[in-house]
Amino acid sequence: MTIGAYDGVHLGHRHLLAELRQRATARGLASVVVTFDRHPATVVRPQSAPPILTDREQKLELLAAAGMDLTLVVPFDQARANETAEEFVLEVLVRALGARLVVVGEDFHFGNRRAGNVALLTEMGARHGFDVVGLALEADGSAQVVSSTRIRELLAACEVSAAAALLGRPHQVRGVVEHGDGRGGAELDFPTANVAVPEGVAMPGEGIYACWYERPDGSVHAAAASLGRRPTFHAAAAPVLEVFLMDFSGDLYGETARVSFVTHLRKERRFDSTEALVRQMTADVAAARTALGSTAHQSWT
Repeated sequence: MTIGAYDGVHLGHRHLLAELRQRATARGLASVVVTFDRHPATVVRPQSAPPILTDREQKLELLAAAGMDLTLVVPFDQARANETAEEFVLEVLVRALGARLVVVGEDFHFGNRRAGNVALLTEMGARHGFDVVGLALEADGSAQVVSSTRIRELLAACEVSAAAALLGRPHQVRGVVEHGDGRGGAELDFPTANVAVPEGVAMPGEGIYACWYERPDGSVHAAAASLGRRPTFHAAAAPVLEVFLMDFSGDLYGETARVSFVTHLRKERRFDSTEALVRQMTADVAAARTALGSTAHQSWT
């Protein structure tokens, strides 16, 4: 088994999970991930908690795709935050799961004041019958260490291609398609899906992107997306994700969309006229089509 937030289930995580699965199989054990129902930082330090790269549903799907037999989602509240590392080990690893092998990142910390680490796990494992392995979170055994923090930095800088290289897939967000102001189709002839992404999810920096849009029925559409405040018209107080699906006509309202960011095309800017904006949008769609044409869509899992 392994323990952690596993936010993003990036290549470093997957390197560790592959090692876990290999060792578990060799010993005839199930591969189990212990994670939490929210990022622990939202409880321990809510003012500075990072935006999440994957929501709970995404994380569970990614862990299953990585070959894990079971994921135990542990509620994380203030009582859990106050729990000592020793108490967590006894309650979850020993009594609940009967752990025989624990594989974690070499810099793994847990428990109240992050007092638990690989050394403590090793010491308790000797008393309670489980072995401990600490691994570097490298990408497929390379020397490149991958972290969720680095991926968030790349996304914030609009470097979605570099973030995808560390994630092993394009960064994807999910949200329900809501009604907007109706300007996209009626005035600009570019009808867009306004995707309401839940608060707290990591978003790329504001700009124009080439994306893949996946519908609930599994169909995938090439798309161009604007993530920003629409400065040409009445600037929004917060960034809005508007997605134009190429070669598509239909009703998207109310469905849950999956939007995967492939390439950053340009920064958002204000235009002096609607005509100038439409010309630029036409160019953006063409650029997105070209970018996506050289990048085959792959399942984000």
